[in-house]
Amino acid sequence: MATAVPAFAQGTQAASFAGAAPIAIAAGAGAFALLSIAVIRTMLVDGKAARRRAGDQIAGLRALVDEYEALLSGSREVTVLWTDSDAPKLLGQASAVLPVGRQPESVLNFQSWLTDADADRLAHLLEDLRVYGHAFAVSLNALDGRLIRANGWVLGGGTAMRLRPAFQQPGAEPTLAAAAATSDLASVRAILSTLTKPAFVRDAGHALVYANAAYLELARALGKPGSDSAPPELLEPARLKQHLQACATADGTVPLSVAWQGQGAFELVEFPIAGGRAGLLRPIEHQQVATANDAVAHISGIIDTLATPIAIFNAKRELIQFNQAYVNLWNLAPDFLTLGLDERAILDKLRTEGMLPAQVNYHTWRDAHLKAYARTEPFEDEPWHLPDGRTIKVISAPAGATGGVIYVFDDITARLKLESTNKAFSNVQRETINSLSEAVAVFGTNGRLTLSNPRLSALWKLPTNELGNNPHIDQIAEASGRAIPEDGARIWRDLKRGIIDLNPTRSDQTGRINRSDGRLLDYAITRLPDGQTMMTFLDVTESASYSRVLKERNDALVAADGLKDAFVENVSYELRSPLTNIIGFAEMLATDAGPLNERQSAYVDYIRASSVTLGVLIDNILDLASVDAGIAELRPEQLDVQKLVDNARAGLSASFPEISGEKPLNLVVEIDPDLPPFIADGTRIVQVLYNLLSNAARFSPPGGEIKLRISYRGERMLFVIEDEGPGLTDEMKSAILTRLDNTGGNGGRQRGAGLGLAIVKTFVNLHGGTISAERREPRGSRIIVNLPRDSSMSAVAE
Repeated sequence: MATAVPAFAQGTQAASFAGAAPIAIAAGAGAFALLSIAVIRTMLVDGKAARRRAGDQIAGLRALVDEYEALLSGSREVTVLWTDSDAPKLLGQASAVLPVGRQPESVLNFQSWLTDADADRLAHLLEDLRVYGHAFAVSLNALDGRLIRANGWVLGGGTAMRLRPAFQQPGAEPTLAAAAATSDLASVRAILSTLTKPAFVRDAGHALVYANAAYLELARALGKPGSDSAPPELLEPARLKQHLQACATADGTVPLSVAWQGQGAFELVEFPIAGGRAGLLRPIEHQQVATANDAVAHISGIIDTLATPIAIFNAKRELIQFNQAYVNLWNLAPDFLTLGLDERAILDKLRTEGMLPAQVNYHTWRDAHLKAYARTEPFEDEPWHLPDGRTIKVISAPAGATGGVIYVFDDITARLKLESTNKAFSNVQRETINSLSEAVAVFGTNGRLTLSNPRLSALWKLPTNELGNNPHIDQIAEASGRAIPEDGARIWRDLKRGIIDLNPTRSDQTGRINRSDGRLLDYAITRLPDGQTMMTFLDVTESASYSRVLKERNDALVAADGLKDAFVENVSYELRSPLTNIIGFAEMLATDAGPLNERQSAYVDYIRASSVTLGVLIDNILDLASVDAGIAELRPEQLDVQKLVDNARAGLSASFPEISGEKPLNLVVEIDPDLPPFIADGTRIVQVLYNLLSNAARFSPPGGEIKLRISYRGERMLFVIEDEGPGLTDEMKSAILTRLDNTGGNGGRQRGAGLGLAIVKTFVNLHGGTISAERREPRGSRIIVNLPRDSSMSAVAE
């Protein structure tokens, strides 16, 4: 019994615990729900407050931007911006410095509104600014007598120049539009009166002449009441004096930080206007917002004028500034792309529309991209290769001390294509240059080698590795001096004068170099359009040697030709004297020496025939010599064709007499009965006929028929000689076309002396005629001489 009671008590206690557990769990869940609701409500309230504060900040920024834009549009100045890829941008009122009626673009035409000296001066200063980054601040004289202040400075990746008049042109009476353009006192007052920040105007004597309502309200709060036409100074006299001295020596904006008990801290900013200066007091709390995003404050007035896409996000990744180029780049809808939009939402939108680079893991890529908010230095991301074929270069930079990012997007598609094309062109150009037999060297304006081919190294014995380091021409001269000690350095020093000559009127040069090692080099110095200089070298040693040998041979041939002419003249004279004796004694033997037997008569006939042939040969030699010397002349006259034939027949009979029973020549002559008058040189025509007939006789068998047929066709006379010889070969036809007689053939009684057809062709050409030859069937040849009926015209032409 005692044992059963404790057991019962333990069971009852366990049952009570089991029943209480659900109640405890339900109570805990209810408490957690109440706590969660309280936390969520607190978060919602905090979120609304944060959004309200962000809206207030954005509204403050927009108001600040509006104030800046109002000041810039009313300022009496114009600002010109240059970037790497864009045309100049004009900001402000160009009419502040230009004469009335000029277009704003005329600002950059300095000659149209500045004196010549100051226009050139400003152009040089602007060139130094854009090329070397040298800032400047100068005063310039306009053509209308005004003094213009010009300031230039480097702005990020570009440059800027500000122009403003130093004083208002005397006697000017601006209209309302002109007042707004030139920022006179009335327009400045109108602008400052619309501002919610304290603002004022000083005259040329630094006295306050106007203050807006916010300024007067601040003055009253500081216990310094006044009116808008006689406002009080807010600074203490000592500090005011120091500030005015700074304004008197400054050309632009003069900032100053001030603070008053109970009113907070302000930044006092003064800037020049026509006839004085204007100022603005900006509360420090607004300035802190601007400092938190100083890049936005700096470029908010000009970002929309840039063609480069730009977007600015604050530290919370909220979009606070972008330009139209950014909208055009991504083609985003205006109702989507609004200020305050999270960058992650923009990236997700672009990914959904298939406009971002293809990525294996998009979220990993996005997280890597958003690391730009943690960087403290500008960073250039890998190019984005978009699905539509474009390539975008993305540059991120910190937007300010409190965080944020400025993105600059550059579409480099065209540049990459151009670089690819240029690279391919450069490769083709280099391969072409490398394959040239000429040595090529291109020097820049600084005298350094920018391009060369292997031939330059081989021709001047220069190390290839040294040429690849873009050496200066002086270094090339030193290397050439080591390779060619005698004159290598001297030659390059002489060439240097033509390479570094920067005279714009310089001309190209050519010449020949005779090196001490015996090489002859032709060189040429050519000016390239980009200011560089190209020099080429060609080794002409062998060709010059060939030219020298050819010249020597030509001189020898000319001398030999002179000796030939002298020899022909002397030999002809020397031969004619004994020939006259031989002919005379042969005639005496035939007539006065008494009766001769048949054998003796035959010998005398041979002597007489050979003498006639030799005389004709000597005459031909002299005639050819006179033709070669250019002194042969025609004496045209009207001729009796029958008499010409008789004279030629007589000469032929003397050269081929009937000897020892040989068959006589069988010459058949056919002359058209109605020949027109024939005008030519009778002596030359007889020589032509005689040589052609004697040539036919030499190659005809004894007793063979030789036919001479004379006719006319229109204004041409035709002399056709046919024989029954062995016929013409190709070599014999060629001989007629040149000045050579055919000396071969079979079946003829004699061989020619090599001058018959030569003299024929020469005289036919002098008459303006032609000669041709052809084979007869079954044997024999035909020679056709075609002469003008009136050769006097040919003689005059000659």
